[in-house]
Amino acid sequence: MTDKEKQEATAVATPPYVSDALAEGIVDAVVIGGGAAGLNGALILARSRRSVVVIDSGSPRNAPAEAVHGLIALDGTPPSEILRRGREQVRQYGGRVVFGEVVSAESAAPSADGDLRFTVGLADGRSVTARRILVATGLKDVLPEVPGLAEHWGHGVVHCPYCHGWEVRDEPIGILATGPASIGPALLFRQLTEDLTYFTNGTDLDEDSRARFAARGIRVIDTPVTEVVDDEDGALAGVRLADGQVVARRVLGVVPQMQARTQGLEGLGLPVRDLPNVGRTFASGVDGTTEVPGVWVAGNATDPVAQVGASAAAGALAGIDINKVLAVADTDAALQGIAEASAKAAAR
Repeated sequence: MTDKEKQEATAVATPPYVSDALAEGIVDAVVIGGGAAGLNGALILARSRRSVVVIDSGSPRNAPAEAVHGLIALDGTPPSEILRRGREQVRQYGGRVVFGEVVSAESAAPSADGDLRFTVGLADGRSVTARRILVATGLKDVLPEVPGLAEHWGHGVVHCPYCHGWEVRDEPIGILATGPASIGPALLFRQLTEDLTYFTNGTDLDEDSRARFAARGIRVIDTPVTEVVDDEDGALAGVRLADGQVVARRVLGVVPQMQARTQGLEGLGLPVRDLPNVGRTFASGVDGTTEVPGVWVAGNATDPVAQVGASAAAGALAGIDINKVLAVADTDAALQGIAEASAKAAAR
């Protein structure tokens, strides 16, 4: 695997599970993405007696982590277990969860009454037609090109003080800066340890920030980092600087570039936005609505800093809105059907 592949493949596959058969005919909604946002959106729709299919590629962003934290009642639960329960609950209400990779998604000819239609194609050649789409593909984390860094992602290398902070408290922590966005997290990680070092690693650090760091006892090192050093057991032991010095650290905090997973969705024409110091995401409005009629977005694909709870909540809001829009469309179709029947009767 090349360095670039290591950096972009920070998500790992979930344990295999039995895939449902892909639904035939037209379904009310296809959810692209089987993480917290997608499954919760599907749950809302299935409980509303909507026919819904979740297409899950099996590589959620948080798969490398040992547990999900900061989520009431589920704090400390492995991500794979939360997803397993989520799939079971969606299926309990008649929803389907299909293991597969989406390679195409685009508008199709509307129904006779003018209702929207979309076709979603999978890598194995199968396809499904839906009235509405919820995109919940999540994102990928692109790490700095530092040898040895990607191998520790989700363990010795972390990005969120709320997701991982308690677990690394009191450890010697280093912040490997990627830009101005690293300054805020440094102050948050300082709450968790008294031994914090900020590696500027070629990024600018203004004098005000240096003064604030000094006031909190945060050491600043400007010499570039050349590699991550492991101990004899393979655990993260520190970083090597360009001058050969090794600075011992047990944990590194890194703010990666975050990029929404957009592959295969180009045909939908969804607008994207570049967020300063963060990355590229899909643009969305209230309840996950987008500029493309019939398509919603939820979770990290549109909100890169959302934790699992927030992503699940966003999926629920999108599911509620989709069901509401479908209910209006169903009513419009019923009225149109009555009007057409009356017109035929009058013409006899």
